Amino acid sequence: MWKRHRRYVADGTWDRVLTALVALADTTGDLDWITSIDSTIVRAHQHAAGARNDAVTGL
Repeated sequence: MWKRHRRYVADGTWDRVLTALVALADTTGDLDWITSIDSTIVRAHQHAAGARNDAVTGL
């Protein structure tokens, strides 16, 4: 299975499948392009959020 997956990735099969499925869903009205991201589930990494790390800052 892994070898087949890698081959499909390398030769572009998965890209063609995704493109065809998206086109079909879009023409039939089954694709909703509205996206919402809720900040209660999106978390910043502790260093990006301003948390102190004494080992990094040398304090």
